[in-house]
Parts: sequence; structure tokens; C-alpha cells
Amino acid sequence: MKNNNKALACGLAALLGCLLATGARAQLANNLAIDVRAMSMGHAVTADPPGIMAIHFNPAGLAKLDGRRVDLQFLGADFNLNSEFSAPPDYNVFGFSDDPIVCNDAPNDGVDFCRDFKTANSTIEGISLYVPFINDTVDLPPGPLLAGPLPAFSIRPAGSKFTFGTATYLPMAAGFYRDEDDVGNFMGERVALERITYLSPSVGYSVNDELSIGASIGMSFQAVALEQDFRAPNELLGFARVLDESICAPFKGESNIALDLILFGICRPEEGLGPFKNLASLDVKMDQRFSPSYNLGVLWEPHERFAWGAVWRSAAKTHMRGDYKISYSNAAQETINGIGGSPTGAIALAVLGIPSRVAAEEVGRVSMDLTMPASFQTGIKVRPTERLQFNIDAVWADYKEWDSFDFTFDRSSAVLSLARLFSPGSTSSRLSYPLNYQSTWNLAFGASYDLTGRIQLRAGYEPRASAIPEDRRSPLVPINEAKYYSLGLGYKWDKDTDIDLGIAQLRSKDEIPANTSCAANCTGIDNVVYNPYAGLDIKTEATVTILGLAFRTRF
Repeated sequence: MKNNNKALACGLAALLGCLLATGARAQLANNLAIDVRAMSMGHAVTADPPGIMAIHFNPAGLAKLDGRRVDLQFLGADFNLNSEFSAPPDYNVFGFSDDPIVCNDAPNDGVDFCRDFKTANSTIEGISLYVPFINDTVDLPPGPLLAGPLPAFSIRPAGSKFTFGTATYLPMAAGFYRDEDDVGNFMGERVALERITYLSPSVGYSVNDELSIGASIGMSFQAVALEQDFRAPNELLGFARVLDESICAPFKGESNIALDLILFGICRPEEGLGPFKNLASLDVKMDQRFSPSYNLGVLWEPHERFAWGAVWRSAAKTHMRGDYKISYSNAAQETINGIGGSPTGAIALAVLGIPSRVAAEEVGRVSMDLTMPASFQTGIKVRPTERLQFNIDAVWADYKEWDSFDFTFDRSSAVLSLARLFSPGSTSSRLSYPLNYQSTWNLAFGASYDLTGRIQLRAGYEPRASAIPEDRRSPLVPINEAKYYSLGLGYKWDKDTDIDLGIAQLRSKDEIPANTSCAANCTGIDNVVYNPYAGLDIKTEATVTILGLAFRTRF
């Protein structure tokens, strides 16, 4: 009985672990599509801020703008995420290898080992967005995400050393949905993660002809949404299947005092647990409408052929709140209720602090304190000739801030009561999940060439470091080390108007051999939160393609 309770606890505790991993997707789309010119220069623009969007990249650059200006950005992004799952030699969970994800045998064929293994593939169907006004996700038709026009405004009064501005932009935006039968649904069937800066009052000040400083305050909307199936290929759930198929087989569905006292009610359910069964599904949505942050910048340009700049982007503390719903599978519900329906089983559950009965669904309110990491960026601009320019930036991001994610629930539930047995720091209404992410440094490179007095060609390259440790990689966060490539073109329409075009692509590939990441495929009795592909080899590939057009004019 004790082992069967632990098997159930193992499964349901990990259900909340999937939610915890969602926040880690932030790195996937962070800082990718803010400004078209910056995008085409590999984001190496700290010493060469791009117009009004200096608000984000270096607010000191606002001091270089005169008069009244407006920028309009139009962006399109396409996410292509693929995962591949395969069984290594001698694959099994407590002796069972008939995992339907990688086994091509007919289901329920009476054999508990796989005779014909296959390679399974997962992909996304389209982009999913969280819409604030309806507090729900919306699935867009297959194709790219289109955003725009995203406006930005600045003004510098005649004779003043101050330039004021504000902008609307997307520091982070990512989301997708999969087919309901996709094998990747155990790492997100529908996911949306957004940070939208809707107002950013900013100021740039020209100290003298060479030096300027600036600051901006970002007022942002933050949201996370997740719908996900759940399973737990764990040794304890493998043992639960042995109990169900061997010991309980002669007594299936029976209930009498003798059986209940001796077997703790574990044989009462018509359907028992197993390591490859879908145990539950999770639906959670959280947001915060006002999340402030600030940027501080400095720009020094002692010569027209050289400049140095630096920007500090503060951490942004958010307290997101929303709703959750957990829908239990028939096997999980019958197992808890079956054990709780026997006298000895009810006593055992009470000792463990676990409810003796659960409904088909549990709903309530949930909150999460999430800190978007601070970052620092510094770089130089060099013009070796009149036409050619090179930019180099160094970028630091404080992802070490994400040592753990903590969730607080408005009530105790079966899941939380079980989770606290396996997750240190958790209680009956609070769940803590360790991440151990690491801060990163990377370089970014940009180049431009003035083809004519009106046309400028641009290119960029940014090799992005991974904040995710080797033992925390996951198909839910398929971007670890990544390469960013970009091309662009600037066209001067007239003395007051510029048009920028840009295209960029972020590429990442990874391999996660079996039992190397305890956020995906760890095996053993302690692989509780969260390893839905325990024992499997995993390969991931992510490609994010971005197109952009910017219209900038003075009026």
C-alpha cells in the first residue's frame, strides 16, 4: 500500500513541475524582435542606438534625436520547434518497455515488452497568444505571428539638451500549440509567454558634444499560460502496474472487508496506474497588468569614427495571479478514491496528509513571484572607412536569479499534498521547484556598409550562450546554445524619413541522451518533477525566423 501511494504521489507531484518549466521559455524569445535596425545588426547597437528604440538598447541615444519624431515597427515571426524521441538499447521502466511513444506494437496486446521500436516526432501546429482582455489563449492560423504597427515617439524642444520619448514594444513574446495527439504534449500542448511594454517614458540628456546619458521606465504586461498532458514513467508507477496486473488481477473491481483490510483498497479500481498512462492534464493562466522596470544608459562619442556605449536593464519583479484547473484521468481518480474508500487505505492516506477522495477536476487560484533577470550590455562602434562600420557588444544576463520557481495556491489540494512529500521547501499550499540556472555572457557583432548616400547594407551575428545547465535541458525549452544571423537594409526616403528592412534567424540544435537531464528524461525512483520521457533519447531543433519593416520620420 505504501509503495502504491508513493507511486501516485510521484505522478501527481510532477504535474506541477511542468508549469514551473514554462517560465524558462523566457530565453527562447527574449530580445529578438524589438527594433528592425537593431535586429539586422545582431543587436550590437549599444554604441549606435537605433532611433527612438534607444529607449531599450541605450536611452542615452535619445539625445542624438532632434525635433519631433515617430517610428512605426511592423514585425513577423515564425516559430518552428521539433523534437525527436527514441529508445536506447535495453530501454525499460521497471521491466516494461511498451511505451506507446516509441513502441509500434498494437496497444493492449497482452505483452509488457516492445517488439518493434520506432522513432517519434513532435512539432508545433501554430502560434498561440494570451489575450489580456479575455484572459485566455487564442490559437492563430498556421503561419507567422504578425505584430504592428508598434509606435514610438520622441520630442526635443528647440534649444533644449533634453529629448523625451516613449515606445510600445515586445521584450519577450513566444507561444505555440500542438495537435491534440502529438507526443510532445507532455511538454506543453498549448503555451504562451509574453512581456509587452505598453508605455516607456524616457529621457536623454546631452551633457556635451561627446557625452550623453539617458534613462527610461518600462511599464509592462506579463503573462504565462500552459495547457499540458501529464505522465510519469517512474519506477514506483511501474511497480503500481505490477500490482494492478499481477496481484490485483483476480480481484479486479471487487470490494469486501477482507480484501480492503488486507490490500488497503488498492484492487478496488477498475483501471489501475502505470508508467506510460496519461494521469492528468493541467490548465493554468496567470498575468500581471503592471510590471515596472528601468534602463540606464551612457554614450560617449569622442570622434565621428568611434563611440562607446553601455546600458543597464534592471530586473523586473512580477507577481502574477490567475486560475488553475487540474483534470485527473480515470485511473488516477479511481486509484485515490479506491484506496481512500477502504478503512486501512484511508488511515494510510491520512498519515501521509493526502485527501481520501478527489473529484474529476480541481480548480482554484494560483500566484507566482517571477523576477525577469537584469542585464548589462556594453559595446563599441568603429568606422575604419567613410562607408564601413563595425559594432561589437558584450552582453550579460543574470539568469542565476532563477535558482527556483515558487507557486502559491489558494487552497490545499491532492496534488499539493502529494507534491510536498517529494519537493523540498513545498507545503500543502506552496510548491517550490529548483532550477539552478546560470548567468551568461556572450558577444554580438554587427556591420554596415553605405552602398550609396541613400542605401545602407547591414549584417549581424550573435552566438547566444545557454543559461540552462546540462542536467536541466528540456524539449519545453528547446533553445540552449543558439546562433543568431541577420541581414538588413536601410533606405533614406528623404531628409526626414528612413525605411528599414530586416530578416533574422535564430537556430538551435541539441541532443539529450537518456538519463542526462532531470527536466526531461531522468530515470530512477526519484525522477519525480518532471521527466515525462524518462529513459528516452531526445533530440531538439528550434528555428525562429523574423521579418521586419520600420518607418521612421520627423515631423
